[in-house]
Amino acid sequence: MTIVVLMGPPGAGKGTHADHLAGRLGVPVISTGDIFRAQVAARTELGRTAQRYLDAGEYVPDEVTNAMVRERLAADDTRLGFLLDGYPRTVDQAAVLDEILAAQDRSLAAAVVLQVDPEVLVHRLLRRAEIEHRSDDTEVVIRRRFQVYDDQTSPLITSYAARGIHYEIDASADIDTVRVRVHEVADLLGVAAQR
Repeated sequence: MTIVVLMGPPGAGKGTHADHLAGRLGVPVISTGDIFRAQVAARTELGRTAQRYLDAGEYVPDEVTNAMVRERLAADDTRLGFLLDGYPRTVDQAAVLDEILAAQDRSLAAAVVLQVDPEVLVHRLLRRAEIEHRSDDTEVVIRRRFQVYDDQTSPLITSYAARGIHYEIDASADIDTVRVRVHEVADLLGVAAQR
């Protein structure tokens, strides 16, 4: 069983590489960002709430996110493991994830962190905003998202490193090079899971 958290600042390539990493590990991807965007598109109450926070570059409140993740991790397709993309983002969410997994007699195998220089990411995200017409990717919002990431998510990287489950990938190269690096980490995790 392999349970992995995929982390990195906005624009680092989590969405691009999550499927490859999960496919290599043989587990489903659970992306809170995709779930939020689907809820926004469907104009549900959760979607309207999430949109306000996303547009401001803030995280969706923990109680909403935690409840959604708890429900999703109880699904049958997660029995052999899963890859979380976009969760946890805070120390409190990480504690809830640990509680959810402990109640299921499971534990986190790895935190895979994609690292890219922030100025490179600003350029990437502004280009993506033009192509995809994303309202949450203005330069002011992007820079705010980086600040929120540094304040709230970066401490998790330190925590996971202290637990010995941290794997860092330089994601500043082209997609194919980063994909090779992602596959190398997936192979390491696969070997560790077989022990």
